[in-house]
Amino acid sequence: MSDALGDIAADDYEPEGADEIAEHLAAMDDDEADQRAAVLRAGLDDYELDDEDAALLEGMDEYWDPDAPTRIDPILAIIGRPNVGKSTLVNRILGRREAVVEDVPGVTRDRVSYPAEWNSRRFTLVDTGGWEHDAKGIHASVAEQAEIAVSMADAVLFVVDSTVGATATDEAVMRMLRKSKKPVLLVANKVDDFAQEADAAVLWGLGFGQPYAVSAMHGRGVADLLDAAMDVLPEFSAIAGLERSGGPRRIALIGRPNVGKSSLLNKLAGSERVVVNELAGTTRDPVDEYIELGGRVWRFVDTAGIRRRQHMAKGAEYYASLRTQAALEKAEVAVVLLGADEVLAEQDVRIINLAIESGRALVIAFNKWDLMDEERRRWLEREIEKDLAHVEWAPRVNLSAKTGWHRDRLVPALDKALAGWDTRIPTGKLNAFLGELVAAHPHPVRGGKQPRILFGTQAQSRPPKFVLFTSGFLDPGYRRFISRRLRETFGFEGTPIEISMRVREKRARKK
Repeated sequence: MSDALGDIAADDYEPEGADEIAEHLAAMDDDEADQRAAVLRAGLDDYELDDEDAALLEGMDEYWDPDAPTRIDPILAIIGRPNVGKSTLVNRILGRREAVVEDVPGVTRDRVSYPAEWNSRRFTLVDTGGWEHDAKGIHASVAEQAEIAVSMADAVLFVVDSTVGATATDEAVMRMLRKSKKPVLLVANKVDDFAQEADAAVLWGLGFGQPYAVSAMHGRGVADLLDAAMDVLPEFSAIAGLERSGGPRRIALIGRPNVGKSSLLNKLAGSERVVVNELAGTTRDPVDEYIELGGRVWRFVDTAGIRRRQHMAKGAEYYASLRTQAALEKAEVAVVLLGADEVLAEQDVRIINLAIESGRALVIAFNKWDLMDEERRRWLEREIEKDLAHVEWAPRVNLSAKTGWHRDRLVPALDKALAGWDTRIPTGKLNAFLGELVAAHPHPVRGGKQPRILFGTQAQSRPPKFVLFTSGFLDPGYRRFISRRLRETFGFEGTPIEISMRVREKRARKK
């Protein structure tokens, strides 16, 4: 397995000598920290700031309601039978080649959702390609799979091949769409010129209103289609997003097939509610389960196993992976279950990275620990050091899903991860920290210049995201150093941290 997946980069900044940053911060009261931040904030007025900068600075330290729902971009799903041009349309809308396009019907991809934007409105585009052309029950299975995709979406683009017209498969999907009550835009694809407009007009009879005649290949009509989509999409998703309203905290249980997710959920719930089978990948749909642990109720989602290579997944397996992504989007913390008795695989790291990319708090649980001998434990520690160094901040739990051994250790790990995920640092305290850090460990000089951190603010929590205004580009290694020290100082355990820069230039002096 590639070292690049797990190892910390070789160009990380290594500070010289110890410092007393924690002691200095502890001795500093809030008023002094706020005064320092106010001076730095005033200094930003000498730099060129845009409207987005101003909005960010104006909103810093606003009252933060930890139980307020997290708003996410609306979700637009593209559905249709194989080979009608869904992936080509995805690439056209995104303006770049993201989805794999082949002439073979039913090609699947590693990623199925993409951030997109149209006329300054952001939304998430879900590509539901990858249906396998099974000779038996194709119409029913395609409709069933489409139903899963539609359940995740705020609105739907239903793509039909205008040169073929509506098939029996299309009609099966249409019946499901009518029952869903979701906004549906009918897309007549492969209308490459005016002469083919008549082919699209025939689709009026399907009962979805105006067919939008487009050519995904050439871009014809796509702008009008997106304008119509923006009219039906809500400002924020009403389907996905975090359900934070004071209720139980939500956990996504993810991992490779047959690693023991269902067995762990059954042991935690104290019942055989989830089907457990020796055949890998038995679980198909995420099933919510309210479970009492540590005297509190938690909401678990047992998710279908992620296959080693998603483009090998067929039918229900592909959509199980799609639903796993959806479960992560709705969760607050991901528990990634790994098999302690097996060598860590590239797929394990990919699943962990999927959780990190989704911005969720993270707990890593090693299952089947009771099957380990001393030699395997030594090898596992080496594997962790080599392949999981980039998530050394995630709490680890060693347990046995089969016997329930150490399951009580799951709650402290979840609490620790969620506490880090929820943490918000006051702007005064953050800038005091940055000032002490830079004074003790300045950024290396590059090309005769030394970039400075002018001001910092935490733009959000869940996960924590920081914005640094700087006079120049900060090395990636130095940014990772800042992340490590933020964790050490403020306890960001179990959560990814994002640090972005806004390099700003001084205003030109008036003569």
